[in-house]
Amino acid sequence: MAHIGKRLTAATKTIDRNKSYALADAVKLVKGNAKSKFDETVEISIGTGLDPRQNDQNLRGVVMLPHGTGKDVRVAVFAKGDKAEEARAAGAELVGAEDLADQIQAGQMDFDRVIATPDMMMVVGRLGKVLGPRGLMPNPKLGTVTPNVTEAIKAAKGGSIEFRAEKAGIVHAGVGKASFSEEQLAGNIRAFVDAITKAKPSGAKGNYIQKISLSSTMGPGLKLDITSLNESAA
Repeated sequence: MAHIGKRLTAATKTIDRNKSYALADAVKLVKGNAKSKFDETVEISIGTGLDPRQNDQNLRGVVMLPHGTGKDVRVAVFAKGDKAEEARAAGAELVGAEDLADQIQAGQMDFDRVIATPDMMMVVGRLGKVLGPRGLMPNPKLGTVTPNVTEAIKAAKGGSIEFRAEKAGIVHAGVGKASFSEEQLAGNIRAFVDAITKAKPSGAKGNYIQKISLSSTMGPGLKLDITSLNESAA
């Protein structure tokens, strides 16, 4: 582990903790500091002024990243009959009904997204305690309870990611891989922040987006200059 510590120390020296970096500079630094043997995920953390315990300050939604996530997304679909066949044809890794629910209850959770047809919600509803805490519960507002299973599977595999504000009002997500080009990462970051801005809850008070930081899986974090997002989009 010592070499990881040394690498992180060296990477931290390239960053001024007190500075807010313009988007282009921030992406360049994060990519440059991602020196692991694996393809690190570039992560964004947005601090909001929200108190998610208040119903009118809940923030949750879904955004399509224009350049995808770079992650191989495994999809589980609750469907029967023709819809189950459609889900398999669209590339879902796991398809089933009560049998799939039993697998999940038994702790088999080898998937990243769960989609359900509306008629299966009685079965899925019983899994709330298992899927809910992991953020995997299908939800009509997020497009994961739908009769259009092909569309939903394509979106999940093509770069759609869900977001939600955690207890302290922080939104955290992976917005690509270190192997992405600077332009791809900048495009994904802009799309993600734009989605958060548009999803501003009715009860939001004061300064909504307070700070944004970027990092890679093993790299140090840096602050992003929020105003540079508007400039780069102009």
